[in-house]
Amino acid sequence: MGYEPLIQQNPLRVLNMGRENNQLGLVMARAGLGKTALLVQIALDAILRGKRVIHVSIGETIDKTKKWYDDILSTILQEHSITRPHELIDMVSHHRMIMTFKVAAFTRSRLEERLNDLVLQDIFRPNCLIVDGFNFDQTDREALEDLKNLMENMDMQAWFSAICHRSDNRVSPAGVPAPCHEVDDLFDTIILLKPEHDATIQLDIIRNSGEQVTDGKALHLDPTTMMVKEM
Repeated sequence: MGYEPLIQQNPLRVLNMGRENNQLGLVMARAGLGKTALLVQIALDAILRGKRVIHVSIGETIDKTKKWYDDILSTILQEHSITRPHELIDMVSHHRMIMTFKVAAFTRSRLEERLNDLVLQDIFRPNCLIVDGFNFDQTDREALEDLKNLMENMDMQAWFSAICHRSDNRVSPAGVPAPCHEVDDLFDTIILLKPEHDATIQLDIIRNSGEQVTDGKALHLDPTTMMVKEM
């Protein structure tokens, strides 16, 4: 494939996600701090490792989501000397499908129906699901367990994003803020994005493949490119 250096040099290697399917990951932050940028980089890393990704965008357009991929791919191509960039761009477009839902229309049964339409017709068989914009404020534990069950049945890993609110101080014993403080045990990997004084955004890795993380490699989002970097 020729993308081994891109895979090995990726700061996201500190995450153990993706070693096995059926894992759930969660990215939390206040609005506008880079959740989508991080999810897209997680998706691109999965694609480089030979996986097929469905990016579910709730309440957003296909064009806006695709632009995130285009911008981050463009940054990757600027930062790394890739001999045939068009091949990488083609590979990403063939291994990724963007699916949009209106906020009120996203349910396990509707997602399952649309995924089955693709899989049963052999159009697209995903290994990884990105769910951006899931409304944790308006959901209950049962709905999340239902989605986790779907991932297990389809042998897929999934990443979710969640918005936390400055005004809500509830936190789980593990350090996971509301609205995910009562469902954090369902997730294998949990990342909290925290703004720092120098305008960078720190990746606080609370849990990494089931392991509690107290200390590890410090990662942040570069505020100009929104790329994950090591401190």
